[in-house]
Amino acid sequence: MVAAEIRPEDSGRVRVPKTAELVAAKLRRRIISGDLQEGDVLPSELALQDQFGVSRPTLREAFRLLESEGLIVVRRGANGGARVQVPSADVAARYAGLMLQYRGTTLADVYEARAALEPTCAGMLAKRRTAAQLRNLWQNVNQAEKLLDDPAAGVALQQEFHRMLVDFAGNETLRILLGMLHHIIDQAAYSKVVRDAGPPSRTAMHVGHRAHRQLTELIEAKNAEGAERLWRKHGAETSDYLLKGAAASTIVELIG
Repeated sequence: MVAAEIRPEDSGRVRVPKTAELVAAKLRRRIISGDLQEGDVLPSELALQDQFGVSRPTLREAFRLLESEGLIVVRRGANGGARVQVPSADVAARYAGLMLQYRGTTLADVYEARAALEPTCAGMLAKRRTAAQLRNLWQNVNQAEKLLDDPAAGVALQQEFHRMLVDFAGNETLRILLGMLHHIIDQAAYSKVVRDAGPPSRTAMHVGHRAHRQLTELIEAKNAEGAERLWRKHGAETSDYLLKGAAASTIVELIG
């Protein structure tokens, strides 16, 4: 019998998790499963050391891991302790943004991804929208109409419309993915509007508002095909405006 050949890449040692990582994994599982709720205070360090059979430095390293993931907040002092936080999409968005920045990703790349995903949400929402969701969309559109000549203030409402569109579509995976992109796009869009203060910015606000109103009408009529087609067109127009000039090749930047 011929012995199987072991390739160099297969011969590395299996990494054994550190004790702190194992403790963090057990606590993480309890948070994700809902066994530990938002705002719950974890037992004292002494109690947890005894429960897991670990030293204080090991426990604190586990806390640092969970804190870096946004799953707990640790406060020092007499009234301190570790308090549970629910997983936040904002934390995921920040990590994704930093990874994109590290890879030298351009804003054009990010906008292309949003333009590929958001129209799907528009179609999904048109099929399944509720009366309450429709009221919220119309409320946003009507409020935004009052701020069309104040782009710096109105852009926040238009960004909120995009977030509601995704949230109301009801797909959690798309919600998290697009939440990451919105975290980046919102910063870039606001900066662009402020820089373009004047006629170009106001024109863009009017064009965007008209598309938001038309989409809400299509969602009200439950016209999924029309909603998706309109939002694909709107996404292309929005990208053209926001990526004019050097902006298209601008690298994603979330930290200075």
